[in-house]
Amino acid sequence: MKNLKSAALAALLAFSFPSIASEAIAFITDLRGDVALDGNPRPLLLAELDKGQRITLARDASASVMFIASGKEYLLKGPGEYQVRDTEMAGSTPLPPLVRSTDWRASSKVLVRVARTSAASVRMRSIAKARKEPRLVFPTEGSIATLQPTFRWRAEPAESGELAVHAVGQDKPIHVAVVSGASYRLPVRLKPASDYAWTYAVAGNEVGSGRFRTVSAEALQQVELRRPADKAGFSDRLLFALMLDEMGATQEAREVWARLAAERSDLPELAAMAK
Repeated sequence: MKNLKSAALAALLAFSFPSIASEAIAFITDLRGDVALDGNPRPLLLAELDKGQRITLARDASASVMFIASGKEYLLKGPGEYQVRDTEMAGSTPLPPLVRSTDWRASSKVLVRVARTSAASVRMRSIAKARKEPRLVFPTEGSIATLQPTFRWRAEPAESGELAVHAVGQDKPIHVAVVSGASYRLPVRLKPASDYAWTYAVAGNEVGSGRFRTVSAEALQQVELRRPADKAGFSDRLLFALMLDEMGATQEAREVWARLAAERSDLPELAAMAK
Protein backbone atom coordinates (compact mmCIF):
# COMPACT_ATOMS: atom_id res chain seq x y z
CA MET A 1 0.00 0.00 0.00
CA LYS A 2 2.85 2.38 0.87
CA ASN A 3 4.53 1.74 -2.51
CA LEU A 4 1.23 2.27 -4.27
CA LYS A 5 0.73 5.64 -2.56
CA SER A 6 4.30 6.68 -3.43
CA ALA A 7 3.80 5.74 -7.06
CA ALA A 8 0.53 7.66 -7.20
CA LEU A 9 2.15 10.77 -5.69
CA ALA A 10 5.07 10.55 -8.13
CA ALA A 11 2.66 10.31 -11.05
CA LEU A 12 0.71 13.30 -9.72
CA LEU A 13 3.84 15.43 -9.44
CA ALA A 14 5.05 14.39 -12.88
CA PHE A 15 1.74 15.52 -14.32
CA SER A 16 1.83 18.81 -12.42
CA PHE A 17 5.45 19.57 -13.36
CA PRO A 18 6.12 18.02 -16.80
CA SER A 19 9.22 20.20 -17.31
CA ILE A 20 11.13 18.94 -14.28
CA ALA A 21 12.69 16.07 -16.22
CA SER A 22 14.32 18.48 -18.68
CA GLU A 23 16.19 21.76 -18.33
CA ALA A 24 13.78 24.48 -17.24
CA ILE A 25 14.71 28.03 -18.17
CA ALA A 26 11.86 30.05 -16.64
CA PHE A 27 9.04 29.80 -14.12
CA ILE A 28 5.67 31.39 -13.37
CA THR A 29 5.78 34.10 -10.70
CA ASP A 30 2.16 35.24 -10.83
CA LEU A 31 -1.11 34.50 -12.61
CA ARG A 32 -4.65 35.83 -12.53
CA GLY A 33 -7.77 34.82 -14.39
CA ASP A 34 -8.08 32.22 -17.15
CA VAL A 35 -4.52 31.07 -17.92
CA ALA A 36 -3.50 27.85 -19.70
CA LEU A 37 -0.11 26.21 -20.25
CA ASP A 38 0.18 24.16 -23.46
CA GLY A 39 -3.61 23.92 -23.51
CA ASN A 40 -3.86 22.67 -19.91
CA PRO A 41 -5.86 25.05 -17.69
CA ARG A 42 -4.53 26.72 -14.57
CA PRO A 43 -0.80 26.02 -14.30
CA LEU A 44 0.57 26.10 -10.78
CA LEU A 45 2.37 29.08 -9.32
CA LEU A 46 6.17 28.48 -9.57
CA ALA A 47 5.67 25.89 -12.33
CA GLU A 48 8.89 25.60 -14.34
CA LEU A 49 8.88 26.29 -18.08
CA ASP A 50 10.89 24.87 -20.98
CA LYS A 51 11.71 26.44 -24.32
CA GLY A 52 8.77 26.16 -26.68
CA GLN A 53 6.01 25.98 -24.11
CA ARG A 54 3.01 28.22 -24.72
CA ILE A 55 0.98 30.29 -22.27
CA THR A 56 -2.52 31.31 -23.36
CA LEU A 57 -4.41 34.07 -21.58
CA ALA A 58 -8.10 34.91 -21.90
CA ARG A 59 -9.38 38.47 -21.83
CA ASP A 60 -8.45 40.30 -18.61
CA ALA A 61 -6.14 37.46 -17.54
CA SER A 62 -2.47 38.06 -16.71
CA ALA A 63 0.66 36.11 -15.85
CA SER A 64 4.28 36.83 -15.02
CA VAL A 65 7.22 34.71 -16.16
CA MET A 66 10.79 35.05 -14.88
CA PHE A 67 13.86 33.64 -16.62
CA ILE A 68 16.13 31.83 -14.19
CA ALA A 69 19.49 32.86 -15.68
CA SER A 70 18.81 36.56 -16.30
CA GLY A 71 16.22 37.43 -13.64
CA LYS A 72 14.14 39.21 -16.30
CA GLU A 73 10.42 39.08 -15.61
CA TYR A 74 7.88 39.27 -18.43
CA LEU A 75 4.40 40.63 -17.64
CA LEU A 76 1.87 38.95 -19.93
CA LYS A 77 -1.61 40.35 -20.59
CA GLY A 78 -4.63 38.68 -22.18
CA PRO A 79 -6.11 38.01 -24.56
CA GLY A 80 -3.14 36.48 -26.32
CA GLU A 81 -0.70 33.59 -26.59
CA TYR A 82 2.97 33.70 -25.61
CA GLN A 83 5.81 31.29 -26.26
CA VAL A 84 8.89 30.64 -24.13
CA ARG A 85 12.05 31.36 -26.13
CA ASP A 86 15.68 30.90 -25.06
CA THR A 87 15.90 34.20 -23.18
CA GLU A 88 12.55 35.94 -23.71
CA MET A 89 8.82 35.59 -24.17
CA ALA A 90 7.39 36.10 -27.66
CA GLY A 91 3.71 37.02 -28.05
CA SER A 92 1.01 36.89 -30.69
CA THR A 93 -0.21 40.36 -29.73
CA PRO A 94 0.90 43.45 -31.71
CA LEU A 95 2.67 44.92 -28.69
CA PRO A 96 5.52 42.98 -27.04
CA PRO A 97 5.06 41.96 -23.39
CA LEU A 98 6.29 44.33 -20.72
CA VAL A 99 9.61 43.30 -19.19
CA ARG A 100 11.47 44.36 -16.08
CA SER A 101 15.02 43.51 -15.08
CA THR A 102 15.59 42.27 -11.53
CA ASP A 103 18.51 41.12 -9.41
CA TRP A 104 16.74 37.89 -8.47
CA ARG A 105 18.45 34.63 -9.45
CA ALA A 106 16.15 31.83 -8.40
CA SER A 107 17.56 28.41 -7.58
CA SER A 108 16.10 25.59 -9.69
CA LYS A 109 16.59 23.22 -6.77
CA VAL A 110 14.51 25.24 -4.33
CA LEU A 111 11.91 26.00 -7.02
CA VAL A 112 11.28 22.31 -7.59
CA ARG A 113 11.23 21.46 -3.89
CA VAL A 114 8.88 24.27 -2.84
CA ALA A 115 6.58 23.84 -5.83
CA ARG A 116 6.34 20.07 -5.40
CA THR A 117 5.59 20.43 -1.70
CA SER A 118 2.83 22.96 -2.32
CA ALA A 119 1.32 20.88 -5.14
CA ALA A 120 1.15 17.80 -2.96
CA SER A 121 -0.29 19.81 -0.04
CA VAL A 122 -3.02 21.39 -2.18
CA ARG A 123 -4.12 18.02 -3.57
CA MET A 124 -3.79 15.95 -0.41
CA ARG A 125 -4.97 18.38 2.27
CA SER A 126 -8.39 16.72 2.35
CA ILE A 127 -6.84 13.69 4.08
CA ALA A 128 -4.66 15.68 6.47
CA LYS A 129 -5.20 14.88 10.14
CA ALA A 130 -5.56 17.49 12.85
CA ARG A 131 -2.60 17.74 15.18
CA LYS A 132 -2.00 19.37 18.51
CA GLU A 133 -0.13 22.63 18.13
CA PRO A 134 3.05 22.97 20.23
CA ARG A 135 3.30 25.85 22.71
CA LEU A 136 6.50 27.27 21.18
CA VAL A 137 6.00 28.92 17.82
CA PHE A 138 9.23 30.63 16.67
CA PRO A 139 12.05 29.83 16.28
CA THR A 140 11.80 26.07 16.68
CA GLU A 141 13.41 24.55 13.59
CA GLY A 142 16.03 25.17 10.94
CA SER A 143 17.80 28.49 10.56
CA ILE A 144 16.77 32.09 11.14
CA ALA A 145 17.79 35.13 9.11
CA THR A 146 18.15 37.57 12.01
CA LEU A 147 20.47 38.03 14.97
CA GLN A 148 17.74 39.50 17.21
CA PRO A 149 14.77 37.16 16.83
CA THR A 150 11.36 37.80 18.30
CA PHE A 151 10.51 34.64 20.22
CA ARG A 152 6.85 33.63 20.03
CA TRP A 153 4.79 31.09 21.92
CA ARG A 154 1.16 30.28 22.65
CA ALA A 155 0.45 31.81 26.04
CA GLU A 156 -2.44 31.15 28.38
CA PRO A 157 -4.46 34.19 29.56
CA ALA A 158 -2.64 36.29 32.18
CA GLU A 159 0.32 33.93 32.00
CA SER A 160 3.89 34.99 32.72
CA GLY A 161 6.99 32.86 32.48
CA GLU A 162 10.73 32.75 32.14
CA LEU A 163 12.52 32.67 28.79
CA ALA A 164 16.15 31.54 28.61
CA VAL A 165 18.46 31.49 25.59
CA HIS A 166 21.59 29.32 25.46
CA ALA A 167 24.40 28.88 22.99
CA VAL A 168 24.42 25.15 22.25
CA GLY A 169 27.16 23.47 24.25
CA GLN A 170 27.20 26.08 27.00
CA ASP A 171 25.45 25.67 30.34
CA LYS A 172 25.20 29.34 31.28
CA PRO A 173 22.41 31.17 29.40
CA ILE A 174 23.32 34.23 27.38
CA HIS A 175 19.99 35.86 28.23
CA VAL A 176 17.18 35.25 30.73
CA ALA A 177 13.99 37.29 31.00
CA VAL A 178 10.67 37.20 32.83
CA VAL A 179 8.07 37.60 30.10
CA SER A 180 4.34 38.00 29.72
CA GLY A 181 2.15 37.92 26.66
CA ALA A 182 3.11 35.76 23.70
CA SER A 183 6.26 37.31 22.24
CA TYR A 184 9.61 38.74 23.26
CA ARG A 185 12.28 40.39 21.11
CA LEU A 186 15.78 39.47 22.15
CA PRO A 187 17.56 42.68 23.21
CA VAL A 188 21.05 41.29 22.56
CA ARG A 189 22.57 40.22 19.25
CA LEU A 190 23.42 36.60 18.56
CA LYS A 191 26.41 35.44 16.52
CA PRO A 192 26.08 34.50 12.84
CA ALA A 193 26.35 30.83 11.83
CA SER A 194 25.84 29.64 15.42
CA ASP A 195 23.51 27.14 17.12
CA TYR A 196 21.19 28.18 19.93
CA ALA A 197 18.48 26.72 22.14
CA TRP A 198 15.70 28.42 24.10
CA THR A 199 13.25 27.37 26.75
CA TYR A 200 10.02 28.79 28.11
CA ALA A 201 8.98 27.85 31.64
CA VAL A 202 5.95 28.74 33.77
CA ALA A 203 6.16 28.48 37.58
CA GLY A 204 9.44 26.61 37.25
CA ASN A 205 7.98 24.00 34.88
CA GLU A 206 9.36 23.91 31.34
CA VAL A 207 6.58 24.38 28.80
CA GLY A 208 8.73 23.80 25.74
CA SER A 209 12.15 24.15 24.17
CA GLY A 210 13.41 24.88 20.69
CA ARG A 211 16.64 24.90 18.74
CA PHE A 212 17.72 27.02 15.80
CA ARG A 213 20.77 28.22 13.91
CA THR A 214 21.58 31.72 12.73
CA VAL A 215 22.55 32.00 9.07
CA SER A 216 25.97 33.24 8.01
CA ALA A 217 26.99 36.90 8.02
CA GLU A 218 27.02 36.85 4.21
CA ALA A 219 23.48 35.45 4.12
CA LEU A 220 22.30 38.08 6.61
CA GLN A 221 23.74 40.79 4.40
CA GLN A 222 21.86 39.37 1.40
CA VAL A 223 18.61 39.27 3.36
CA GLU A 224 18.86 42.93 4.31
CA LEU A 225 19.89 43.89 0.79
CA ARG A 226 17.02 41.99 -0.84
CA ARG A 227 14.26 42.49 1.74
CA PRO A 228 11.28 43.93 -0.18
CA ALA A 229 9.72 47.21 0.83
CA ASP A 230 6.18 47.17 2.26
CA LYS A 231 4.75 48.19 -1.12
CA ALA A 232 6.93 45.86 -3.21
CA GLY A 233 5.27 43.85 -5.96
CA PHE A 234 3.91 40.36 -5.52
CA SER A 235 6.70 38.53 -7.34
CA ASP A 236 9.47 40.32 -5.39
CA ARG A 237 7.94 39.16 -2.11
CA LEU A 238 7.44 35.67 -3.51
CA LEU A 239 11.09 35.48 -4.55
CA PHE A 240 12.18 36.77 -1.15
CA ALA A 241 10.32 33.83 0.41
CA LEU A 242 12.12 31.50 -1.97
CA MET A 243 15.46 33.00 -0.95
CA LEU A 244 14.68 32.49 2.74
CA ASP A 245 13.67 28.92 2.01
CA GLU A 246 16.91 28.30 0.15
CA MET A 247 18.90 29.62 3.13
CA GLY A 248 17.12 27.18 5.41
CA ALA A 249 15.07 29.92 7.12
CA THR A 250 11.92 27.93 6.45
CA GLN A 251 9.82 29.34 9.28
CA GLU A 252 10.41 32.92 8.12
CA ALA A 253 9.69 31.84 4.55
CA ARG A 254 6.37 30.35 5.64
CA GLU A 255 5.44 33.65 7.29
CA VAL A 256 5.97 35.43 3.97
CA TRP A 257 3.93 32.76 2.16
CA ALA A 258 1.15 33.26 4.72
CA ARG A 259 1.03 37.03 4.12
CA LEU A 260 0.90 36.46 0.37
CA ALA A 261 -1.83 33.84 0.81
CA ALA A 262 -3.93 36.33 2.77
CA GLU A 263 -3.76 38.68 -0.23
CA ARG A 264 -4.32 36.07 -2.93
CA SER A 265 -7.01 33.56 -2.05
CA ASP A 266 -7.14 32.64 -5.74
CA LEU A 267 -3.75 30.88 -5.38
CA PRO A 268 -4.21 27.95 -2.97
CA GLU A 269 -0.54 27.01 -3.49
CA LEU A 270 0.42 29.93 -1.25
CA ALA A 271 -1.63 28.67 1.68
CA ALA A 272 -0.04 25.24 1.21
CA MET A 273 3.46 26.75 1.27
CA ALA A 274 2.61 28.56 4.50
CA LYS A 275 1.97 25.28 6.36
